[in-house]
Amino acid sequence: MPKKLKHLKVHPFLLSFPQILWVLILPSQIVSAQKNTTIPVNVGVVLDMDTWIGKMGLSCISMALSDFYSSHSDYKTRIVLNNRDSKKDVVGAAAAALDLLKNTEVQAIMGPVSSTQAEFINDLGDKARVPVISFSTTSTFLSPLSSPYFIRATQNDSSQVKAISSIVKAFGWREVVPIYVDNQLGQGILPFLTDAFDEIKARIPYRSVIPSLATDEQIVAELHKLMTIQTRVFIVHLLPSLGSRLFAKAKQLGMMGAGYAWICTDALTDELNSIDPSIIDTMQGVLGVRPHVPNTAELQSFIKRWKLKFQQSNPDIVNPQLNVFGLWAYDSATALAMAIEEAGVSNIGFDQMSDISGNSTDLESFGVSRNGPKLLQAILGTAFQGLSGDFNIVDGQLESPVYDIVNVIGNGVKEIGVWTADKGIVRQINPITIKKLGTILWPGDTATPPKGWAIPKNGKKLRIGVPVNARFSQLVKVTRNSQTNTTMVEGYCIDIFDAVMALLPYAIPYEYVPFATSDGMSAGNYDDLAYQVYLGNFDAVAGDIAITANRSLYVDFSLAYTESGIAMIVPTDNQSRNTWIFLKPLTWDLWLTSFLAFIAIGLLIWVLEHRINDEFKGPPLHQIGMILWFSFSTLVFAHKEKIVSNLARFVLVIWFLVVFVLTQSYTASLTTRLTVQQLQPTIRSVDELIKTRAYVGYQNVSYLSKNLLQMGFDESRLVAYHSPEELNDLFTKGSRNGGIAAVFDGIPYMKLILGTYCSKYTMVQAKYKTDGFGFAFPIGSPLAPDVSRAILNVTQGSQILEIEKKWHLETSSCQDYSASSTPGSLDIGSFRGLFLIMGITAISAFIIHWTMFLYEHWNVVTNYNSSTWDKIIGLSRCFDCKDVISHTFRKPDMRVAKTTTGGDKEVSCCSHCPGSPVTISLQASPDTNPSFSSRMEHNLTISEQHEIPSYESESPNQEGNTHQ
Repeated sequence: MPKKLKHLKVHPFLLSFPQILWVLILPSQIVSAQKNTTIPVNVGVVLDMDTWIGKMGLSCISMALSDFYSSHSDYKTRIVLNNRDSKKDVVGAAAAALDLLKNTEVQAIMGPVSSTQAEFINDLGDKARVPVISFSTTSTFLSPLSSPYFIRATQNDSSQVKAISSIVKAFGWREVVPIYVDNQLGQGILPFLTDAFDEIKARIPYRSVIPSLATDEQIVAELHKLMTIQTRVFIVHLLPSLGSRLFAKAKQLGMMGAGYAWICTDALTDELNSIDPSIIDTMQGVLGVRPHVPNTAELQSFIKRWKLKFQQSNPDIVNPQLNVFGLWAYDSATALAMAIEEAGVSNIGFDQMSDISGNSTDLESFGVSRNGPKLLQAILGTAFQGLSGDFNIVDGQLESPVYDIVNVIGNGVKEIGVWTADKGIVRQINPITIKKLGTILWPGDTATPPKGWAIPKNGKKLRIGVPVNARFSQLVKVTRNSQTNTTMVEGYCIDIFDAVMALLPYAIPYEYVPFATSDGMSAGNYDDLAYQVYLGNFDAVAGDIAITANRSLYVDFSLAYTESGIAMIVPTDNQSRNTWIFLKPLTWDLWLTSFLAFIAIGLLIWVLEHRINDEFKGPPLHQIGMILWFSFSTLVFAHKEKIVSNLARFVLVIWFLVVFVLTQSYTASLTTRLTVQQLQPTIRSVDELIKTRAYVGYQNVSYLSKNLLQMGFDESRLVAYHSPEELNDLFTKGSRNGGIAAVFDGIPYMKLILGTYCSKYTMVQAKYKTDGFGFAFPIGSPLAPDVSRAILNVTQGSQILEIEKKWHLETSSCQDYSASSTPGSLDIGSFRGLFLIMGITAISAFIIHWTMFLYEHWNVVTNYNSSTWDKIIGLSRCFDCKDVISHTFRKPDMRVAKTTTGGDKEVSCCSHCPGSPVTISLQASPDTNPSFSSRMEHNLTISEQHEIPSYESESPNQEGNTHQ
């Protein structure tokens, strides 16, 4: 190299310019390379290209891919659609799928439209490990569990049955008839409908099957069958092509009028927007369910773009209407594009199966996709917010959404409510409002909900079975006229049934049919009669049939219209009498307490009256007799002694109250016991009958024989009777002489027997219970609830009294007695309050009296020269003496005092009261004769030697004579 070149300096900019140029050119080259390196992925589309769903689905799939890749231009993969027409045929769909798998080696297949086509394609997809994504096959026969490469990007038909059953439950319908197509679409949903209706106690009396290729004549024939049954609630599960013809014929036959209820599944409801308006006119008032689609701005924008593009591709279709199947097709294509990018799928060839023989058919000659397993997992893990709502695959199918409940009104549908799995039926989903539907226009332009059933106009009368029973003719009596060959049925039960049927809000023709053999005898017992309803020989049973658990297994009963329970009737014991029954009203402790109270009150009154009342004085035996006489005479208020002490009077007032309450309570209790004793049952309990092995009776056709065995009776001790007269004879004989000791039966029967033999027998309640008489209907009959409501109106009004009076079943004057009817004895606890008041009063009076007495004779108590015993004797002598200073002994012309001063003469009133002299001072008035004072002083002086037999002054006449 020349030396000059070695020292040549190059400018730094010249050295970096190529690098800068490369940086500026490289990004555009990279972008161009990326555009040229996108990976195409073949995806097959198998649809019925001539059907509405096929055309709509294909257009939505194309728009979904266009929208997706325009917003995700950086994705490496690009789906290339390979469309095939299945030509509405299973073989055509299979051939198209086979071609895609063998020749094109597609990585996934979208479609087909129908469930029957999908069943065959799923098998091919499983064998080739190619995911099959369907947006329109709803049959329950297609299960991702049995076809692991099958992905249902739509709703399973079974997901809507809960919404339908909620509607049925909301209106109280008891019977529904499903109308479904005779293929996999219809047959698959039926088990789920049956289970859902069983949960709400709704019955399916008939299943209407429409052939998939049914003619108009076949549809009309099936509708005629529906008109002959009572049920008026129909669940329609048909495709639009068949469903539109069904409603057109139903309109012609008058089945779209008032009283009918029609509910469509989403198979028809989803496409109501695309059905001809003339068909919509025949469906006025129909309800339907469909998956809920959120009304978003994105959805409205897409609908506008879709209509524009679709009409450009299909100019012959006017005003196309997009439905949920198109939205599911759009979301399915979006999910597939996301999954392919996520899994990194490429168009690598299939692995050929090594076990294919040389003479294998086309069905065996295709290979297995290498991308299938990872693409399947990518699809199952894809979740996003699509046009139809949340797109989330759970267990191989789209997660169950919320369902809209719509009503066909005018030229379209009106949303009247929403059903959710957790909230049930609500007015709208957000926010959650009241749990009921909006206003509904029912068939016939009425707002009144159909009752769900009706008597067919061309149907037969209801056959009401009645028992042939001559034992109690008041209940049911069947009379046959051999000359006219007619039968008359009457009785209490029949009148009740007629009254109930007359109160129903609709007219029901019916006739009574005796349950009898050709010779007029009973054809069986009451269990057999009820079973005839289950067999369909009778539409109902009216009569004296009791409601039991066993019978309720095969019939539905109305509410009971008679008193419930089983009673026991036994003879009354009119001979035996209890000699000591008068002692039973009170317990022994109350008797003893009352006796001691009488003695105590007598002693207290004697203490209070002894010193001041001559009637309570006298010899000791006389005073003892007076105490007893006075105390017990107060029991009947027969005492004649005059009471002068205020304390004694107060005590007696309280005592009279106690005596009055005690005697009245005793009288009431004794009266009850004597009344009960007049009709006391000879047998008091079931246990007594079982223990003594007595014979008991029951009706020969009654269900009670089984119940008596369950209660513990020996079968050899049960005696069947046929009439009340025979029952009376059995009672007359008695259990020891071939008769019975008791009889068991329903209370209505027992009342009839007591009405005839009121004085001879009495009713004792037994332990076993029943629900009385009721009317029997087939299980799930919609007539039973209405009859029960009518029974309440009859039994709670005056009509029941008139019917009872007509058949002499009014409330019997005979009383019912049980072993526990005898009243218990009164104990002291019942009168504890009265005795407490009486005790306080008596003790208070006693304390006050003795306080006053001791105060008057305090000099005796304080006499220190006397011993305690002497003091007690002295006080006793003072108590035994008359209290001459008492107002009861005082005279108007004498002044009495304990002590006097001023020269008065002091004398003792009672010599037996030592140390407590009672002196009497007689002070003459100025005009009194002095000789009177002298004589009184002399008399008093003499009387001191005795017990003062008399201290009274002379009579006025004597005094006057003295003055003279």
